[in-house]
Amino acid sequence: MTEIKIETEFIKLDALLKFANLVSSGGEAKIRIAEGEVLVNGEICTMRGKKLRSGDTVELDGAKVCIK
Repeated sequence: MTEIKIETEFIKLDALLKFANLVSSGGEAKIRIAEGEVLVNGEICTMRGKKLRSGDTVELDGAKVCIK
């Protein structure tokens, strides 16, 4: 599991996917989220603007990211 430290209160799901290099572009993030391929805290999330905070986990294609 990779840990990502954020300096702000939250980061949006699509931005996190790009920041963590889980997708190559914002367009890809939008599609992968809309198709239900992304798990947030173990549940499918289709909201690309979902606000993620410290302690949340995101998973895509077996790669897991934890926000610190």
